Amino acid sequence: GFKLREQRSATMMMSSVRLSACLSRSIGLPRRAAAPVRGGAPRSRRLATDAASEGKAAKAPPSGSGAGGAAASEPSSTEGVPVGATALAAALAVCTVSAGAAATEALTAPSCPAFDPRRERFDQSTFGGRFSKMILACDPALLLTSNDAARVAKELVDDWEGQLAAGPPGTSRRLYEAQRAASAALHPDTGEAIPRPFRMSGYVPYNGPICVAMVASTSTPALLFWSWVNQTQNALVNYYNRNASSEMTNETFAKSYAAAVGSALAVAFGLATAIQRRYDPARAKSLMRFVAFPSAVVASSLNCYIVRSPEIDSGVPLVNDRGADVLPGE
Repeated sequence: GFKLREQRSATMMMSSVRLSACLSRSIGLPRRAAAPVRGGAPRSRRLATDAASEGKAAKAPPSGSGAGGAAASEPSSTEGVPVGATALAAALAVCTVSAGAAATEALTAPSCPAFDPRRERFDQSTFGGRFSKMILACDPALLLTSNDAARVAKELVDDWEGQLAAGPPGTSRRLYEAQRAASAALHPDTGEAIPRPFRMSGYVPYNGPICVAMVASTSTPALLFWSWVNQTQNALVNYYNRNASSEMTNETFAKSYAAAVGSALAVAFGLATAIQRRYDPARAKSLMRFVAFPSAVVASSLNCYIVRSPEIDSGVPLVNDRGADVLPGE
């Protein structure tokens, strides 16, 4: 009687195992190996084996994901600086500013006043006049003017009175264009040629890609590197466009450069560190894109002040409308 009951129990258990296997195959669940009724591996070992198989199933990508699942597990290739997008943005910026400068020149040509190197072509008391002056000064097309051509243009401007007396109508506009070409390439105090990356006309094509790369940085080392490049370029722009009547020794420039770049890196590093400590890695990575702008604003302001501080300490010459120094020796 005992053996009969035991056989019935075994038969019922095997039937339940077969039923479970059939149901698993019908609904697509992974099939488990049936546990032996008698003997076989101990229960603890069977449980460990089942847990390991479930872990493997959880780690496996879902069916139908294909390449998408594999791509999701790989690191994104867009974490670096988008070179293509940066180049496209720089090209569009150059074309926009060049087109704006050409349109401004064409629209203001009929109202061009008589040339006088001591006066402004545009009324600086209005926004339109200040905008016209700056967009013409930042025209990237001026980078195509060679240093020799800029010196010829300066000689033409120096002889402006003779040019106006003997020149045909439209000479004033031609003189203003010559003045623009000369002032874009040559320092007004020393007459030396300014390297193209540090001219105002080179600010958009040279500094634009640096700013894009700085904003696209999502890690602290990349942000610090592009901040250093940006502030180095800003320091050299401020240096080459300084008022040369105030002397600046190499030692003073080295100290000013170190202080300017050091302040830039300190601001960028401080903001980046604060964000990474306060937020989780995913959130911090997205917020890193917003560190570049405030750090660049603060650092560029300090950069301009520090590099050109000798002008503040010693002052610049004060001249009248005829260009004569009203305070000689001061």
